[in-house]
Amino acid sequence: MSEDTLYDMWTRGEVEDLLDLPYEGLRVEIIGGHIVVSPAPTVAHACILSAISQALTAASMTDPDFPWTSTQVVNLYRRSAPPSCIPDLLVLERDVLDAAGEADTFGLLPDEIEMVVEVTSRSNSEQDRPPTGGRRLANPNKWSGYAEVEIPYYLLVDRSPKEAKTTLYSIPDRSTGAYLHGESWEFGETIQLPEPFNVEIETSRWRPWK
Repeated sequence: MSEDTLYDMWTRGEVEDLLDLPYEGLRVEIIGGHIVVSPAPTVAHACILSAISQALTAASMTDPDFPWTSTQVVNLYRRSAPPSCIPDLLVLERDVLDAAGEADTFGLLPDEIEMVVEVTSRSNSEQDRPPTGGRRLANPNKWSGYAEVEIPYYLLVDRSPKEAKTTLYSIPDRSTGAYLHGESWEFGETIQLPEPFNVEIETSRWRPWK
């Protein structure tokens, strides 16, 4: 089955029926031409996403002109081609999200997104990370896919005990499918999101997976 066919089925909500999944709550995505099924997130995973959302909400409470909001588990797609995935969290302008909600769209488009957030899980962390040691990825993953469609910022919270850090990737390069810059904070440090966000995120309660 071609990637285009899979993508069309995904946009019509037919991939889940094809897989005959045993229960609801599984996340089904098309990444690098492959169907990727992920389990529902753990509570710790969800708490990290809530902390990021709350930091944005707090900023909006203190600054009436703060434009950014977040939304969880929403389709990210292009009208005619991949990516076709469901990021953990999307950050975009409030007016853009409101307009998409009023239009009842299938999801959100890359050019509507300012930052995408992923929190790694044991089962699929390689889908979220850049390649190591300067290698090129054999198959596209979320990190390369977000760069390819030029989403300006990608915030990766890596809960692996070997990493336990958060990295903000920026300067996406469409031609190579790579982010050219990254800045990291260890768990326990305060994340300093730069302009256009100018938001601090406290991470003292974040823990690696066990």
